[in-house]
Parts: sequence; structure tokens; C-alpha cells
Amino acid sequence: MKLSLNWIKDYVKLPEDMDLSRLAYDLTMSTVEVEGVHDLGKDFDKMIVGVIEEVVPHPNADALRICRVDIGGGEIKEIVCGGTNLENGMKVLVACPGAMVRWHGEGDLVEIKNAKLRGVASFGMICASVEVGLADLFPVSDTHEIMDLSYLDVPAGTPVAKALDLDDMILEIDNKSMTNRPDLWGHYGIARELAALYDLPLVEFTPYTPDTEVPYDVRIANGDKCPRYIGAKIEGLSVKPAPYKMQSRIWRVGMRPINALVDVTNYVMLALGQPTHVFDSNHIIDHIEVRPANEGEKLTLLNGKELELVADDLVIADAEGAVALAGVMGGAKDSVLPETESVILEVANFDSKSVRRTALRYDNRTEASSRFEKAVDPERCDLAVSMAMELFGELYPEMKVTAYNDQYVNKLVKKEIDVDFDWLDRRLGMRIPQEIVARKLGAMGYEVTFTETGMHIVVPTWRSTGDVSIKADIMEEVARMYGYENFQPTPITTTFDAAINQLDMDLVRKVKEYLAFRCDMQEIFTYPWMTDNFVNAILPTTEGVLALSTPPSPTEKYVRSTLLPNICKAIVKNERNFDEFSIFEEAQIFADRDYTSPYDEVEKLPYQAKHLGCAFVGKAERISELFRTAKGVIESMPRFTHMEGFTFKKEEKPYWADDTVWMNVYLNDTKIGDIALLSRKAAMTCGIKVLSAVLVELNMDAFKPLKSRTNKYTRLPEFPMNDYDLSFLVDSMVKWDDILAAINTKKPALLQNVLFVDEYKGKQVPEGKKSMTIRLVIGSGEKTLTSAEIEQVANNIIKKLTKTLSADIRSV
Repeated sequence: MKLSLNWIKDYVKLPEDMDLSRLAYDLTMSTVEVEGVHDLGKDFDKMIVGVIEEVVPHPNADALRICRVDIGGGEIKEIVCGGTNLENGMKVLVACPGAMVRWHGEGDLVEIKNAKLRGVASFGMICASVEVGLADLFPVSDTHEIMDLSYLDVPAGTPVAKALDLDDMILEIDNKSMTNRPDLWGHYGIARELAALYDLPLVEFTPYTPDTEVPYDVRIANGDKCPRYIGAKIEGLSVKPAPYKMQSRIWRVGMRPINALVDVTNYVMLALGQPTHVFDSNHIIDHIEVRPANEGEKLTLLNGKELELVADDLVIADAEGAVALAGVMGGAKDSVLPETESVILEVANFDSKSVRRTALRYDNRTEASSRFEKAVDPERCDLAVSMAMELFGELYPEMKVTAYNDQYVNKLVKKEIDVDFDWLDRRLGMRIPQEIVARKLGAMGYEVTFTETGMHIVVPTWRSTGDVSIKADIMEEVARMYGYENFQPTPITTTFDAAINQLDMDLVRKVKEYLAFRCDMQEIFTYPWMTDNFVNAILPTTEGVLALSTPPSPTEKYVRSTLLPNICKAIVKNERNFDEFSIFEEAQIFADRDYTSPYDEVEKLPYQAKHLGCAFVGKAERISELFRTAKGVIESMPRFTHMEGFTFKKEEKPYWADDTVWMNVYLNDTKIGDIALLSRKAAMTCGIKVLSAVLVELNMDAFKPLKSRTNKYTRLPEFPMNDYDLSFLVDSMVKWDDILAAINTKKPALLQNVLFVDEYKGKQVPEGKKSMTIRLVIGSGEKTLTSAEIEQVANNIIKKLTKTLSADIRSV
């Protein structure tokens, strides 16, 4: 949000010599974050008001003319210009050499230099409003028109910033720093903070008293969503430009001036943070009613957007139907029109949640809705009416209020809080004198009454809408206004008895390090929502999947209940650049199940488990290798991360998996995840066109870290171990577990280990068969084996494989 320092000074008289960097620092430390201070006048450095003394044709260009311009001090300069409205005696904006402008309002800023235009030397440039950023203040119908400043009563050579009253400092405030402070969304609220901060008086507003006793017909159907509505019929008006001062202030804080009637409402909002609106009274039939919208009711907004409303929306309606979306935007046909001569002034208060839901539902957030959704207090309507009526009176001396009604159906109750001195002193770490506390709180509108042991505080209305509600809020108010820099640091006194060994947290780190360092995988981070086409590929149904009420896009409404859709999305993004890669993500998933928060026994939260998702991606001819790599990574994980081991079974095929290449991962008797080849159908749905992917998803909450080290010391063998490779044919459906089971039945004492070497299927292998190569590790801890002893063990294994699996030995 942008704030004008000159505007703030209307409400609090700051010292003329105040250091602006100090002001920005004090505001940041006590109230809101000031991101920057912009000197508006410097934008018009080296720009002056010039007076055209003579206009003559250019000798070499019909579209150009030579202007002899008085730039002050009796100095006349020749400037070549192509403006269509140049006249003798006209006051113009002259950009002298060194000024920064935008040619025809486009592109980057360029520095003006003396130059020759079609053979004629030209000093500087006579500018159009669009070239110096003033198009909103000085609009023109023809882009070739020069900015006419003839109405200014200033001499030639006057700096433009001074002539147009643009010597101002613009404070740029971080909106996030005042999300909980609805009282600060206007210049008056910031002025109140500065007055309290520097012990300065704050300008008070005179309450408005209507001249008429004729009530305007205002009806409120829902007092919870509309606590207060002031409607006033004002006659004797017309559509005309607002005074330059009003337009300038509106423009310099980021809005566009429109006409006097609309500008008054925007000016009030920017000054006080209270949105207001005016309707053309000739288009309001019979009365104003604040009511819920009828389901399917139609409304066209000022910006041309056509809405089909729902019952949760709150609308402003007359006898014929909805005329505005309450707290968001007015309707097209009932707001200010070129022929408007009388209006209905709306100053109202609307429920913050209702306004926010409606604005987000139709993607129509406005300056008004951004303020209402912060919970503006209803009492601020009094200030807004007072300022609006004063401005209308100044702009339209003949104006008359012919009907007025203030419906305050749900009065705001001020918060009352008791704070104990001992509690406050402990929290602050020091005792602040009562007179300082009373002065600082009183300057911010609090009513403070002291007792023997504490103080009773009545919170002002502008802080009673949810911002200040508990004694900790009062502590914060006292601390920030006293100044955080005035508190002395105090050493923390505590005793550390023993280190806390968080095995579950350590395990997460070990798993990620194992995958990244040992397995050379890349970690990814994705959004917590899923895209529809990936959801359809991975999930059989969206039942039980949480959906966002306001998704980032129409196709990203579901919150992730599995990591695999987003991992598939990452595969799509990467397959165009890499032929093979492996990625993983550790993140929470969300499901629609009851989950009791450990911090609140009543609150129910979605189920939030921590999952691990992996993808091993490569060319289609490497599917077997990809699957074995993925299985090996998961199978070895417990050993390297020190947790209980996994087992693999084929019990329940995942929806997204290939019909053959899949397995379930178990921890003891509990299934904790899946490992499988992504089916071709699912891959095509995702948009994975070329590569194949083996996906893994595990429930990390089920992992069980070992409490102590379980590895044991094993002596290196004193005598040689002998590798003995066997190659044989078996049925293609034989598993590795079957081979191990056959070998380990009455296992020979000299057989130390059995290792997988290779598997092959191809033209040289009969159909329905596969070639397996295994390695037998044969040795003794007592002696060096002879060849005969080694062959005896190998022959024993060959007989077992031949008998049990009908293996056909190919080579040894």
C-alpha cells in the first residue's frame, strides 16, 4: 500500500525537519513494515514550466514546429516539437537536458539531451502527459497533444514538482505486515499511530448531523453480515472533474481519478480505510435492501463482469433486484452515469468472511473488498459520513441531503481486558511506569483504569474487531509503543539435563541423505495441490480427497492425497531434457479423515501423514533394470538408515501399476507402500510419451527407527573365499526367492553366500525360459579349500537346482 506523507500531515502535524529515514524505522519497529520511501518530486527533476513565446513552422518537416520557449530568467530556448495543440502564450512542461522521460509513454526511461531534429537544434523536449507519467491526471484524446499547463498561476522556470504540488514522499507499506490491522488501511490510521508514537495531537472529525428528518428506506435482512448501513440521498449534484488536489492525492497512492462523485468515495476510503459507494438515485427503485442473493440471480458489475450469484453472496438490492455486490463492487446500471444529478451515498459495514468468500468466488478482489475482509469496525462509518458530506459540500455548494437513514442493527461491543501488573512485568522483563503505560495506551484510544494489582482496559472500536482480544495483545501494545530498543537483553537461565534423541526426525534426514548421496537421486519440492489429469491417472476415484474452495486454477482443486501425481508431473517436465533420471520427494499428504490435533482436543484436522515418493525413469528397453534398481534402493534403505527392514509381497496391485511389474512393500505384517512400473495407460494420461517410470510411494510415519545399533563385528576371513559362477535355464516365472529357497535347503556348511549376477531373455533362450547367472561364495574359516572340495559344494547346489526347479545348467 502507498501512503502520501503530505496527506498524513493533514491529520497529525509532524515536525518539518523530521528525518524520514527515522520515521520509516520507527514505523517499521512499532507498527508496520515500511518497504521504501519514494521521493515523488525527484521523478520530475529537471522539468520546468515553460511559456511558448512563438510557434513557427519547421523548414524540413511538415509535422514538426519550432517553439521559442521562455524557460525562466528571461532565457528563450528553441525546442522542436510535434504537438498538435501548440499555441503562443501556452504554458507547457519542458524536460530540460538530463530529465528522464518515456518516449510516447512506452519503453524504459530515457535521458533527454540537446539534439538536432531534421537539421534544427532543439533544447530539451516539450512533453505530453503520457511521457512524464501524468496521463491519469491530464488525460488527452489525441496522443499528439502536449500537456497544457496554462491554468497554472506560476512564472516560467517554476519546477514542475512545485507547480503541480508533487513535492511529496510516498511511503510504501508491506501489506502483509498489517493484515491484522484494519485500522491502518488508510492515512488517518497511520496518522493515529504516529501521533501516539511521537506524543503529537491527532486531528478529530466533527460528527455529521443530517439536515433532514426524512428517513431513507433502508432494510437489512442479515445483521450478522451487515451490522450497519447508512443511506443518504443527496441532490443538486453533477458529473464533473474533481479538484486537482483530490485527483493528485488519489493518483499518487496508486488509484485513477474518474469524476468528482466517484473520487469523493475513493478519497474517503484512502483517507480513512472505510469504503463508500454512490448509486444514481434515479436508478434505485423504491428502497435499498441488504439481503442474501437469490440462487442464480444475475448481476453485471461495473467492470463488465457478468455474475450468476449464489445464496451465500450478500447483495445490495432495490425493489427490482440486485444492484451491487456488497463490499466488493457496484453494479453497472445503477452506479454513477454521465447524466447523474442525485445519488444515494452508501456508507456501510460488512462481515469480513462473507466479503472475502464472495470476492474470491468471482475472482474480483477490489480496494474495497481488501479492506472489508480485514474486519473494519462499524463505528468508522461515522468518520466516513462526516468526511464525505464535507467534501460534497465543498464541491457542490448547492447540494442538499433530502433523506437519511442510519441502520445500526448489530452494535459493536468494545473488548474489555484485565491485565495483572506482575504478569505484565514477567512477560516484558521489566516494569514500565504506570504513567507511561497510560499515556501510550491512551494516545491509541484505549481507556485505562488502574487497580491495586493491575489495570482494566477498554479497547477502542477500531481494534475490537479481532485484533486485540487477550492480555497478551495489550502486552504487545505496551512493548511496541514503549520501544523494543528500550528493552535490555536478559540471559536465559535454564538447565540442560540430557540431549534429546529424536529418532524419527533423525530417520527422515538419514533417508534423504541416503537417497541423495548414496543413490544419486535428485530431491524435488512440489505444491500441495494436484493437477486433474495426473489425479485421473493415479487415483481410481477422488472420493475422500480434499478439495480447495479457492484453487489456484480450475484444474488444480484437489489437495494431494498421494505424492505420485506431482512426481509424474515432474517426470513430464524433465523427460524432454533427460533420457534417464531418478527423483524423490518427502512431504505430507492430506486425506479427509478425522485427526485430533495434539494441541486442541476439539479441533478436527485432515489426516496428514508423511510420505516418501520416488521415480526411476529411463528408456523402455531398461524396464527390468529400472525395477531392480528401485527395489534395490528400497530394500537397502533400512540397512543404511538404521531402521527395521522391509519385505516384498504381491498382494494388492496399485491402480496405476503395470499388470505384471509391481510389488507391495511391507513392514512386518503391515503394508506401507508400493513399488511398480507405471502402466502405459496411466503414463499416456499423464503425458509421459517416451520414457518409462518405476514409481515408489512409502508411508514414512510407519518407519521404525532402531533404538540402538544392531550391527555386529565380523572378522575378516583368514583363508581365501572362492567365487563360483553358475549359469542355468529355468522357467521365466521362477523368482529369486525360489532359487534361494532351493539352495538354502540343507545348505552346505562351506557355502558362505549366494549372489545374483544376471538375468537374460532373448533369441538364444527358449520361449518361456530365462537364463540366470548366480555366484556362489565358497570358503572355510579353518583352511584353504582344495578344488575337489569346492567342486563338491557346487555340485551339491547344481543337484538341488536341477531337482527342485528343473534347472538346465549351461556353464560353470
